[in-house]
Amino acid sequence: MSTATHSLPRTIGAHAVLLTYTVIALFPVIIVIMNSFKSRAGIFGAPLTPPTPKTFDLIGYTTVIGQGDFTHYFQNSLVVTVASLFFVLLFGAMAAFALSEYRFRGNSLMGLYLALGIMIPIRLGTVAILQLMVASGLVNTLTALILVYTAQGLPLAVFILSEFMKQVSDDLKNAGRIDGLSEYTIFFRLVLPLVRPSMATVAVFTMIPIWNDLWFPLILAPSEETKTVTLGAQLFLGQFVTNWNAILAALSLAIMPVLILYVIFSRQLIRGITSGAVK
Repeated sequence: MSTATHSLPRTIGAHAVLLTYTVIALFPVIIVIMNSFKSRAGIFGAPLTPPTPKTFDLIGYTTVIGQGDFTHYFQNSLVVTVASLFFVLLFGAMAAFALSEYRFRGNSLMGLYLALGIMIPIRLGTVAILQLMVASGLVNTLTALILVYTAQGLPLAVFILSEFMKQVSDDLKNAGRIDGLSEYTIFFRLVLPLVRPSMATVAVFTMIPIWNDLWFPLILAPSEETKTVTLGAQLFLGQFVTNWNAILAALSLAIMPVLILYVIFSRQLIRGITSGAVK
C-alpha cells in the first residue's frame, strides 16, 4: 500500500511532463492547420483561435491547387522519400546483418566509420556533392536527391539495426543453415521479420528529415520538373507580399504524410524505442 501511495505522485508527475511536452510539440502543428482554414484577416486578427463562420475560408487551398503545380511537387517528394527509404532500409539492414553476424578483421572499425556519419552533417560536403552530381550529369534529377538521402540515412540505420540484429537468436540462424537455407534466405525470412519494430523506427526517423529538407532540393534539383513540396511552397513567399493563406495550406498538406506514417507505424515505433531503451 505504501509503495503504491509513493508511486502515485511519480506517475502523475511523469504523465504531467509528457502531457506538457505533447502540447508544446503539437501546438505549432495545430496552429498551422487551424489557420490554413482562415481568411487573411482571420489569420492576423485571431491566430490562436479556431476558424469561425466569419473567418473560415478555403482560399489557401484553392490557391495552392490552382496556381502552383503542387500535385507534381507532392509526387516528386513522395517518389524521393519512398525510394530513399527503400534503399536505406535495404542496404542498412544488409550492412547491419553483416556487421552483427560475421566476424572479420576491421569489423569494429567499419562500425565506427559508419557511426561517424551520424556525427558529421552531410551538408558539410555540399560543394563536393554538387561537383560530383554535375560531373555525373545528375543535376536537376530526382536520382541525385535519392542518392544523397540514401547516403544520409544509412549511418543511423546501420547503427540502430545492428544493435537489434545482435539480439536475434544464433540458434535460429544456425538451424536455418542446417536446413540448407542460404544466407539471403536467412536474412530475408528469419532475421528481418524479427526486427520489424526497429525497421519502423528507422523509417520514421529517416523519412522526416527527407520530407522536410529544403537544402538539397534547392541546390541539386531546383528546376520546375524536380521541385519538392518544401521547395514548391517557396513560390508563395515574395519580397514584398507573402501569401500566408497558401503557405499555411501547403504546409498543412505537407504535414499529412508524416502524420499518416506515424499512425500506421506508431505501434512498431513505440516497440522499437522501448526495446532499445530496455537493452
